[in-house]
Amino acid sequence: MLPSWRRGATRDAVIAFLDAAEQLAPAQRVAVFDNDGTLWCEKPTYVQYDFLEDALKVKAAADPSVHDRAEYAAVLDGDWAAIQQLGLERVAMALLELFAGVTPEQFDANVVEFFNRARHRVLQVPLAHLVYQPMLELLDELRRRRFTVFIVSGGGTEFVRAISEALYGVQPEAVVGTLVEYEFLRDDRGAPLLVRTARVLGDANEGAAKVRSIQTQLGRRPILAVGNSAGDKEMLEWALAGDTPSLALLLDHDDEAREYRYASVSATVEEHEAITDVGRRLGWTIISMEHDWERVFPD
Repeated sequence: MLPSWRRGATRDAVIAFLDAAEQLAPAQRVAVFDNDGTLWCEKPTYVQYDFLEDALKVKAAADPSVHDRAEYAAVLDGDWAAIQQLGLERVAMALLELFAGVTPEQFDANVVEFFNRARHRVLQVPLAHLVYQPMLELLDELRRRRFTVFIVSGGGTEFVRAISEALYGVQPEAVVGTLVEYEFLRDDRGAPLLVRTARVLGDANEGAAKVRSIQTQLGRRPILAVGNSAGDKEMLEWALAGDTPSLALLLDHDDEAREYRYASVSATVEEHEAITDVGRRLGWTIISMEHDWERVFPD
């Protein structure tokens, strides 16, 4: 069981929770996982950002005037200072426009094509190799024990859904993320047509929004929550707040030799305390990538 997890207090806590959860009805065995930085590598840039940057480069090659727009120029030039000055939300909304008017099927095809072609910009490995092997093992063990597994991400819902089943064995309908608005139209023949807009539906799915999304979109309270940043804080708190066996797992990226060493922060949630300090104070189980994992990525 969990062969890539080293023996020690963290692995023991996970197994003790799994054993305790066996007393619950399968309907109560619900687990939620963040995606970026929890199930796969999020450095040096989010994979979804790489996807949007790639789409922008394709657009700029066909229409050089794209570079005249400040948000696009900052991305195309890799000017992180300019991106910060413009504001990440403004840049993200501009990038969202790249797929306005695209059908859900077309968008999924674009994501899959990029995913099959692209490589990590530093490690130079296919994107499928960025998934954390110990997390794959935990997902398998949860399913073996009749848990229902959901992904609750701050990333775009449709982006994660396009690859969730191939990567994690999580079906698209079990993915909750930041939602884009759709527009219902009719084509020239009068047939119904659904297309993406450049608008976000509601709030970005970070912080307390994750708990609201769990209730409104999934309707089942988790007893296991796994995350890595302040954007996951409320979700981990929510999992521990019930009266059943529960577990909150926080992944600490402290392995510069095999991945990266950094303090996880949320792109959208203001924070005043390191998330690892929050986790220790609130009684979460903190996974040290360096010490608790025998290996990080699949072979």
